[in-house]
Amino acid sequence: MELIHSESNFNLVKMHLISNFYDHIYMFGNIPVHSTKYGELAYKEQIKDGWRRSNKIDPAQQILSSYSRQPPIRIRLLNSKFLQRAGADLSTKVVEHLEKTRPAPTPPAHRGILKGRRDNIYNVVEFGRECDLSPETICRELIRYSQPSRPPARRLPENLAILRALPGELLTQLEILVLAFQKSGVYDIHRAQCTRSQLFCNQISRKDSVWIQAGGEHIYGVLRGRLPARLIAFFKIRLGYMQQDKVYRLAGFNL
Repeated sequence: MELIHSESNFNLVKMHLISNFYDHIYMFGNIPVHSTKYGELAYKEQIKDGWRRSNKIDPAQQILSSYSRQPPIRIRLLNSKFLQRAGADLSTKVVEHLEKTRPAPTPPAHRGILKGRRDNIYNVVEFGRECDLSPETICRELIRYSQPSRPPARRLPENLAILRALPGELLTQLEILVLAFQKSGVYDIHRAQCTRSQLFCNQISRKDSVWIQAGGEHIYGVLRGRLPARLIAFFKIRLGYMQQDKVYRLAGFNL
């Protein structure tokens, strides 16, 4: 055991180093099934988590000990939960522990937050003037979007005169909550921006590129139904002038 401790260390090249995949890419070309995320997650579970639990003094032995305990503990918990579901008579302490170790509930879906309202744009006509699009083109695309995707009670009116007069807002920023890398229940805020004629940081106009879901995840290929697109605008359209009226939150983009 002393020989193992003296000759072993964690000064190893990472499993997910991109050069490790060179031979595979050279032989087989693009191989989507070869993902680096598994190596990243293994590095987190096997090394990083154990390091955080250690007292940072001679951590190698503590990391190995911490990781080696995890499979037996998981097996013990699974057996106890199976016995609990089968109606076995478990001690009060075991039941209390099982209640504490239940997985956390899935967080609710987060809606993106639109920010940066532009002044002097109050309807579809003014929105089209800002985006260099005719009101007829915008109305036609809005109707085409609304008809198949919305129930009858939430569809936009097909009368172009009514649609052109509906109140609207042009916005410059969308905040999107994305699950943090290697963390559960923690979200990072990603900001997609489209400033149109307004300068970003007093320099140039900003139109971010985004991924859009154009098909199902089952679609074969690397992108899995996703396509890159360039933002045109973020906007809201309200079906009336009252606060309780229905609101459409939409984004325009170029493929």
